[in-house]
Amino acid sequence: MVSSDIIPHKHNTSKSDRNKLLGNKSFTVWFTGLSGSGKSTIANELESRLISEGILTYILDGDNIRHGLNRDLGFSDSDRKENIRRIGEVSKLMVDAGVVVLTAFISPFREDRQKVRELFGENEFFEVFIKCSIEKCEERDVKGLYSKAREGKITDFTGINSAYEEPLNPDYIINTNESTVQESVNGLYNFIEKKIRF
Repeated sequence: MVSSDIIPHKHNTSKSDRNKLLGNKSFTVWFTGLSGSGKSTIANELESRLISEGILTYILDGDNIRHGLNRDLGFSDSDRKENIRRIGEVSKLMVDAGVVVLTAFISPFREDRQKVRELFGENEFFEVFIKCSIEKCEERDVKGLYSKAREGKITDFTGINSAYEEPLNPDYIINTNESTVQESVNGLYNFIEKKIRF
């Protein structure tokens, strides 16, 4: 809980000023889905496309963040919630700085994703569900995590012994069982462009 003695300071430069400086609107694309569904891959390709068009972006990736900002967190439900809360706040700060933020986190709980959404204004947050069968995710198990979870070497692994709550009303769905990476990125880019009008 924030102390009543702490009062936010109002700065002269606004998000709108930064957007004008950079020449584009800032927003967050929040990729959610099982491990191995394709979140990081699609985020990487989307970033390359946006950067090639002169749009400043930054990827917040689950594994990378846990090596720094969130290295003190485990994988219990409460730690997962705190992980997403922190990333939501970081994303909000970066959007305020004028950056297009792409996040790639399993973010398994609907309530947590909704709380993050509420940090943003209209057309500043897009929840993108990377839909993929667990069988296909296990086929792509390049890190060997599903195998370890099946063997009991990893506990609290989403999709095996920890729940994943699929979005009920995501802004966009990509089914990576059926679509190639390029098809997925093209479709998502077109969707965002209509919303944002780069």
